[in-house]
Amino acid sequence: MQLVVGRIGRPHGLRGEVSVEVRTDDPDRRFAPGAVVATDPAARGPLVVRSSRSHAGTLLVRFEGVGDRDRAEELRGTMLVIDSADIPPSDDPDEFHDHQLIGLAVLTPDGERAGEVTDVLHHGQDLLVVRRKGRDVYVPFVKALVPVVDLEKGHLVVDGPAGLLDPDEVV
Repeated sequence: MQLVVGRIGRPHGLRGEVSVEVRTDDPDRRFAPGAVVATDPAARGPLVVRSSRSHAGTLLVRFEGVGDRDRAEELRGTMLVIDSADIPPSDDPDEFHDHQLIGLAVLTPDGERAGEVTDVLHHGQDLLVVRRKGRDVYVPFVKALVPVVDLEKGHLVVDGPAGLLDPDEVV
């Protein structure tokens, strides 16, 4: 499974540098000089990092073979990806990668199937996107609401207040 670690944005300057929207916890490793990064679409890569630096809170990256603004502009919107097999498991039993959560069955505390995790959003607070009854429900991914994540059994438990999984049916 391919995991997005960044998205190429606008060119910066005239010599081929691009801004990168970082989507990894380890940008120093993923965008270190010499790192090879696959792309989506695949035809635009793989790309080899020539240099990277932070500028005004934005990661700027220069790739081998990208020497001018026009070539940098051609890469705009390209997703930078890695294979999920290249990510070592976490030592923290309460830490999960998005790809481990997507596809898990969502159960109530009584064991009733309540949906499936279809995505994980990171917008200040981590949110599980749960597909339930043909629509998406957003569940904060915190221990108090998601007390059990069992990767081996392929499910997690959502134990929230009335209406969390059915906001239109608040009791």
